[in-house]
Amino acid sequence: VQLQASGGGLVRPGDSLRLSCSASGRVLSTYQMGWFRQAPGKGRKLIAAISKNGINTYHLQDRFTISRDSAKTTLYLQMDNLEPDDSAKYYCAAANTARVIPEEEEFDYWGPGTLVTVSS
Repeated sequence: VQLQASGGGLVRPGDSLRLSCSASGRVLSTYQMGWFRQAPGKGRKLIAAISKNGINTYHLQDRFTISRDSAKTTLYLQMDNLEPDDSAKYYCAAANTARVIPEEEEFDYWGPGTLVTVSS
């Protein structure tokens, strides 16, 4: 399983940003997928997840939307109305579990993160 997140950068409060996660092979249709973030000095937290059939989703906040492309090769995280507290490194991850929306500890595979900084 190979995952590569991209799309991070420096944005201003109130801006929107879409992160992408490129996945190898049939990862998105085989594994439950999620986006995590980790702010400096804090633990990694699940902020959005999508089931391998694409039907079930979870979002920590309504400002975040997880989706995937029809070819099932890229996972997205749309983030709207960004706040300084959203500044963190964002990771995509895959979980090999039957649970439709996995618990945080069930995610097995991780890609390198992409840094998002929200600052005026």
